[in-house]
Amino acid sequence: MAEPKKLTFENLAHLMERRGLLSRDQLHDVLARGKAQESRILSLHHSGASRRSAAGTEFVSPAELLASFNFELHGSPGNNLTEDIITEALASATGLTYLKIDPLRLDLNIVTDHIPRPFALKNLIVAVEESTGVITVAVADPFNEAIVNELASARRLEIRRVLSSKNDILKILREFYGFRASVVAAEAEASTSIDLGNLEQFFKLKGHQDIEGTDKHVVSAVEFLLNYAFDQHASDIHIEPKRETSLIRFRIDGVIHNIHVIPKPLHAPIISRIKMLSRMDLAEKRRPQDGRIKTNFNNKDIELRVSTVPVAFGEKVVIRVFDPDILLQDLDSMGFYPREMALYNSFLRRPNGIILVTGPTGSGKTTTLYSSLRSLSSPEVNIVTVEDPIEMVMEEFNQIGVQQGIGVSFDSILRNILRQDPDIIMIGEIRDRETAENAVQAALTGHLVLSTLHTNDSASTIIRLLDLGVPPFLISATLLGIVAQRLVRKICPHCKKVRTLSLDECEYLQLTEKTYTVWEGKGCKECRGTGYKGRSGLFEVMDMNDRLKALVAGSVDLATIVEAACQDGLVTLREIAIKKMLEGVTTYEEVIAMTG
Repeated sequence: MAEPKKLTFENLAHLMERRGLLSRDQLHDVLARGKAQESRILSLHHSGASRRSAAGTEFVSPAELLASFNFELHGSPGNNLTEDIITEALASATGLTYLKIDPLRLDLNIVTDHIPRPFALKNLIVAVEESTGVITVAVADPFNEAIVNELASARRLEIRRVLSSKNDILKILREFYGFRASVVAAEAEASTSIDLGNLEQFFKLKGHQDIEGTDKHVVSAVEFLLNYAFDQHASDIHIEPKRETSLIRFRIDGVIHNIHVIPKPLHAPIISRIKMLSRMDLAEKRRPQDGRIKTNFNNKDIELRVSTVPVAFGEKVVIRVFDPDILLQDLDSMGFYPREMALYNSFLRRPNGIILVTGPTGSGKTTTLYSSLRSLSSPEVNIVTVEDPIEMVMEEFNQIGVQQGIGVSFDSILRNILRQDPDIIMIGEIRDRETAENAVQAALTGHLVLSTLHTNDSASTIIRLLDLGVPPFLISATLLGIVAQRLVRKICPHCKKVRTLSLDECEYLQLTEKTYTVWEGKGCKECRGTGYKGRSGLFEVMDMNDRLKALVAGSVDLATIVEAACQDGLVTLREIAIKKMLEGVTTYEEVIAMTG
């Protein structure tokens, strides 16, 4: 049977059955229920339509309709027939290249300059690449050649087609065109502004009027930017002023990606809008400021922590995104191995003492602490936290924010915190002798204390406490255990491939055998070509047992502590990382990057 020349739901269903993606029974099912399913989806679209989501909801594409049945793929338990799989099969049948659109690899100007927004939305077409006079466009309908020919004639350009899902195309059209429209409109109003934040500019011209941060176009641009960051699961948003432009970057899975370049006159109003939302002083541009925003995305609350700092060309803003799905996890799902999980749970079950979580910035310490506190939270327990600043507001905890400007420091809060009748105390970070002494005092008076330190591993934490001036006998009396942690990127499951470690790599990791099979990601559409998707924790858990307590009470050095801990069963960060590498969770390169 010849492949269809028109994209209809019936033709697409028959094509999927011929390609082995639908069974004969499933084909009959979708053909019988197709009309009713389409009406139901349209009803859902219209009931939830809004100013930003209405475009593209007035019809249901055949691939979108077929995917809505959520059939399980034959021979692939747990995986459903998705719109992407359907579109990829359709591309193969029609001789087109399938493209899973990666927003981070698109250029804002290419997307928005070549195709007018109404035309793009009406025909579900988006420009994704430009090269030597050839524009590559992604379309949702492989048979709608007339639209492409019309565009080629109007623009006098050679057009190359690729096939993408309706959902992917609409997402780009909404975010990119919406952001671009806001930027262009705001730029038009800002065309007479002068950059006063650039330290290279010596003269300040009179008569300059700052653009208000509440300008409607700037408001829209910031809204599009935040939604785009949430959709891409960014952990941080960087807005960096340069000499002639302003650069927007996202950190995703620990790696920073360039996102947009915007005109420099828009930098100040966008920063002002963000500062206003986070309740900062709009007039203060010379000193660093901290603030926070609470917002909503996909029916869940998201906390944003905002930091501004003056740099050479203006104010730089970094927005840390605290997604509750990431910050609050079940301890069992964070990456602990059984020995480490059992030990850590034994620490948490103790009525008093100190538990320390260590590691560099970005190693997941906050996630571990918040997840631990949530596991301990109950109506019978009073949990008090002291943080600088409060990372995420949780109703279950009594959270106190450090405010150095008015003398509310870790030290001053901890001196008075015992009057609040706490059962469990979380201290954001032990930074100095006074904080350490107060933490020890709280543990001695019958409280469970959780806190963090910046050290490389669990053993060096004891040396750090000694350096802070905590007497050895108090460390022995109060310290329950130490968790040193890192985050490693996980290999993308969609492009995972096997390789063998070289002899040099085996020698570097001090592996005893000559041949080891490991995995790596070759890069695919699901992982944006990085070979990685998501992150997993490495946890080195050291129990402060009687042998270590005796060592600390005497003259102690780091090597002695490490040797004794390893004899008692300590599994080091490097050993845990190698174990995850050999299990196919992460790569050799990540092991080296995270454990030195």
